[in-house]
Amino acid sequence: MAEPNFWDDQEKAQKIIGEMNALKSVVDKMNELTSLHADAEVALQLAQEENDMDLFAEANEMATKLKDGIDSFELQLMLSGDYDANNAIVELHPGAGGTESQDWASILLRMYTRWAEDHGYKVEVLDYLPGDEAGIKSVTLRIKGHNAYGYLKAEKGVHRLVRISPFDASGRRHTSFASVDVIPEIAEDDTSIEIRPEELRIDTYRSTGAGGQHVNTTDSAVRITHLPTGIVVSCQSERSQIQNRAVAMELLKARLAAKRQEEREAELAELRGEQKEIAWGSQIRSYVFHPYSLVKDHRTNQEVGNVQAVVDGLLDPFIHAYLRWQLAREQAREADKATQ
Repeated sequence: MAEPNFWDDQEKAQKIIGEMNALKSVVDKMNELTSLHADAEVALQLAQEENDMDLFAEANEMATKLKDGIDSFELQLMLSGDYDANNAIVELHPGAGGTESQDWASILLRMYTRWAEDHGYKVEVLDYLPGDEAGIKSVTLRIKGHNAYGYLKAEKGVHRLVRISPFDASGRRHTSFASVDVIPEIAEDDTSIEIRPEELRIDTYRSTGAGGQHVNTTDSAVRITHLPTGIVVSCQSERSQIQNRAVAMELLKARLAAKRQEEREAELAELRGEQKEIAWGSQIRSYVFHPYSLVKDHRTNQEVGNVQAVVDGLLDPFIHAYLRWQLAREQAREADKATQ
């Protein structure tokens, strides 16, 4: 960064700064925990010398804070997968059920937006299709920041809502579903994904979202179909067709990378003799507002009794439990491999 020509290439410079900030956050966190550990030891020693219950309570509070910090730091260091450090592309789609499911998808959109903002991530809406009466038919987000994909990959799957529907005049209880898909954003200089122009069909159409008079009166939105795989991506958030096409190509590259990873995992699962989960049918979490208040993750059995806090962005207990569950599965597989 001290080189005179560092800022000549703005894009490369920003990438290097991002890498530096990611490494700096690890070092800073380690220094913070080391300092907190020393302070807790001093507080405990002073409490023992003075035999003061207030000082013991203060030392206990510092020890609890230290433990929580170590747990969080340990999870951060677990994110060592190929794409864990990347930005995340999050897509939300309501299930069958019309307005009720579309409203549930909009609640999830708010939940992920609040979680991201609370953790210092930047949220960009790449594609947005509003519901007929309320909620959304689909939305694609780019969540930018270090380890965004590593954390949010825990959210991929079907999310189930049970509540008294605000759209039902009879006040009956309804069950709604929405799918959440999470894939890593792939860097432009990643040459592992090759896309040939003859494999693409590119369509343009008029944007339906907000964006000003120019965007809504020109065919600036872009839809790209990858013919060999049938993957379809679209973008309408930018002001020009060229910009939307560039973003759509990024989405396509990310989708192809995710597909390749899924095929690799499926092949490994077949070799191991594992039962492969069905993506849409794999209900990963239930959010129950009525007749009681509970959010439960069906993979890890993690539970939180305050549903409102969860839909307001309190996702860390579920994300952390998922990462530990995933690590335990990987360790079990390695142990099985070692005994064979």
